Amino acid sequence: QVQLVESGGGLVQAGGSLRLSCAASGRTVTSYRMGWFRQAPGKEREFVAGISGSGRNTDSADSVKGRFTISRDNAKNMVYLQMNSLKPEDTAVYYCALDGDSSGYPSRRTAAYDYWGQGTQVTVSS
Repeated sequence: QVQLVESGGGLVQAGGSLRLSCAASGRTVTSYRMGWFRQAPGKEREFVAGISGSGRNTDSADSVKGRFTISRDNAKNMVYLQMNSLKPEDTAVYYCALDGDSSGYPSRRTAAYDYWGQGTQVTVSS
C-alpha cells in the first residue's frame, strides 16, 4: 500500500512562491510516474505537472508553464512542485498522485493514477 503526504501549502500574495512536497511511503517511487493535480471549489480536478519514474521526462499544463517546476528525489522518495509567480487563479487544493503501473512519460489523466494524497491548500491573495 502506498501513502502519499503533501505539505508546503499556505497563504501567499500574488507574485509569491511556494514549494510543495510529497512524501511517499510503503513502496519506492523510483519506478513510477507521478503527478500534481489541483482542484478549485466548484471545478474538476485538473492536471498541473507530471514526471516520469526516472525524472528525465516532465510535463506541465499550459496555465503553469514557465512558473511551476516539478522535480523528484528518488533516494528520498520525494516529489516537489516549485511554484513561482503565483496568481489568484492558482488557488486550489493541490494533490500528489502516483501511477503504480507505469514509469513512463507522465499522463495528464486523473484516471491514470492509482494513489492520491489528502491534498494541501494553496491560497493566493490579490
